[in-house]
Amino acid sequence: MTTPTVSKHKVVSISYSILDESGTVLEQSDIPVSYVHGGPNQMFPEVEQALEGKAVGERVEVTLPPEKAFGASDPNLTFTDDIDNVPPQFRHVGAEVEMQNEAGDVRTFIVSKIEDGRLTVDGNHPFAGKTITFSVTVNDIRDATAEEKIQGVSQSPVMH
Repeated sequence: MTTPTVSKHKVVSISYSILDESGTVLEQSDIPVSYVHGGPNQMFPEVEQALEGKAVGERVEVTLPPEKAFGASDPNLTFTDDIDNVPPQFRHVGAEVEMQNEAGDVRTFIVSKIEDGRLTVDGNHPFAGKTITFSVTVNDIRDATAEEKIQGVSQSPVMH
């Protein structure tokens, strides 16, 4: 019997960590998440390529610069206002605020700083502007169903 490896149309279950340049863990999933390899998924292409041909238990590390990961930080997505103009429920770092522009597009902003009576919200992805390393371990591999090959799996990792 041959050992299954990561290849097209396989549902691959992985656990992962996302680290910054100093090695600090930014996000971690010890509970395996699944994706369809070579099919509809949210994986970064470089991470998916690194997993190609790997077997259960194998681990890969892929480092991506901001332009290949979560993009550069856009200063136009950062806004500061007097804290008195902000509803009380949003007056703490980490609070999420949904804002809508004139075109009707909705974006989530996170309160990133409060100082000197001013509050700053940031609409950039929290990892924007960072070089990040994905440390990914293959936990399981199985054949994708016909439906999964078309639609992906409902438990796709939120990596991209």
